[in-house]
Amino acid sequence: MLVTAQDNVKAYTAEDIAEIVAQAHSAAREATQDYIDRTLGGQDSMPCGFAWIEIMNIRSNSKVGRAFSSLGISKLTGKFLYWHNPGGVPVQNVDAKMAGAVAAKRVLEGYGFDAYAVDRLD
Repeated sequence: MLVTAQDNVKAYTAEDIAEIVAQAHSAAREATQDYIDRTLGGQDSMPCGFAWIEIMNIRSNSKVGRAFSSLGISKLTGKFLYWHNPGGVPVQNVDAKMAGAVAAKRVLEGYGFDAYAVDRLD
């Protein structure tokens, strides 16, 4: 039988998910701050907007889905879990937020999740 990355995702415990989310949050926070420091010269400037992560193919009533939900990452609409501003850095610059979202996405993908970084101008 072929074992897929999605099969491995289903085996994660709530503690595993908490650790993965903590790693993704840390990576996003670092990437966001690094973008602000290096690219924006330490100043939060235009363009303003939002960035988030969409985690696909996770049922909200599954063990893994409930673990994400307990951490504030849950479904709004559609077929994905929604994680707003994964770095949690209080800035307005959409590019800085997107740098954080991409960093978090890479961590999640490293654990087998099908994740996407998405942004929108305000």
